[in-house]
Amino acid sequence: MQDGSYRLATYADSDRWPRGAIVVDDRVVDATSALRGSSPVAPVESISVLSILQDWKETHPRLKQAAVGVRNGDSSLQTLALSSTELLAPVLYPGTIFCAGANYKDHVAEMSKALNLPAEADPHELGLKPWHFIKPSAPCVRATNTQIPLPAYSKRVDWEAEIAVVIGSECRNVDIDDALEHVAGLSIVNDLSARDHLRRNAVPIDSPFRYDWISQKAFDGALPFGPWICPIDEIEDLGNLGIKLWVNDELMQDSSSANLIFSVAEQISHLSTRLTLRPGDVIATGTPAGCGAARGRFLQPGDRVRIWVEHVGTLVNDFS
Repeated sequence: MQDGSYRLATYADSDRWPRGAIVVDDRVVDATSALRGSSPVAPVESISVLSILQDWKETHPRLKQAAVGVRNGDSSLQTLALSSTELLAPVLYPGTIFCAGANYKDHVAEMSKALNLPAEADPHELGLKPWHFIKPSAPCVRATNTQIPLPAYSKRVDWEAEIAVVIGSECRNVDIDDALEHVAGLSIVNDLSARDHLRRNAVPIDSPFRYDWISQKAFDGALPFGPWICPIDEIEDLGNLGIKLWVNDELMQDSSSANLIFSVAEQISHLSTRLTLRPGDVIATGTPAGCGAARGRFLQPGDRVRIWVEHVGTLVNDFS
């Protein structure tokens, strides 16, 4: 790990106010201290992660220097122990959360088999573009190590481990080759789905109003997000990141971003043709094979879900 390596996070201070921070190894440094070069005795103003992202090209190098200072024992940077610090969701709260559908080759193949459907062609060959839906931010986003009540109306809540891309600069109509320049970093989300509320069965099958996206995808706690943001320049190979999910201690998803159908750059480029992407927006890039729907198993009260993404970290949540 490079001396300037860090993770961008939000933590709860002693009064439970959210504050931006960097995590350096096993220490947490308040962003106010990291960016000002000294730690006030009783800081009142809090620099949020969103404000850091809104000025990412200027703040990122300064945060890297702060990380170097922490490792070199700079006494002006007061630190907290990560083990005793409560991490909140990295961004409180993302402006827009875009979620990619059917975007892993192994997941599409798995679901086609489970539904006795023929194998699907590569969407590129059909001239198709990436496809996304939107989750509301404040109701859905939850931090790592929090307990999430399962929605009372559903008995088939499914897990979906996903690599999340956090936008670091505004972009509109950006080319694929330039798309990654607008990424601040990567995080992890669990795109929870109430599978038994995908369709409104009393509505005709050909009706555009048949699908119930709110009930399926947008209940309280439907997007655990965290534990932090790994800056994109610390990722050596975005196209080959391991991703795993365990329910309790049973490995359910074990794949790699090499199985993405539409790359991160393709997703950003396409979305930017529809609307302006802004700092703090999040793109959940799709989930691999191993969801509960393919095996008829769903989350139960008392389950613990752990998601690991290579070079990024681990997101953990309990369900009740």
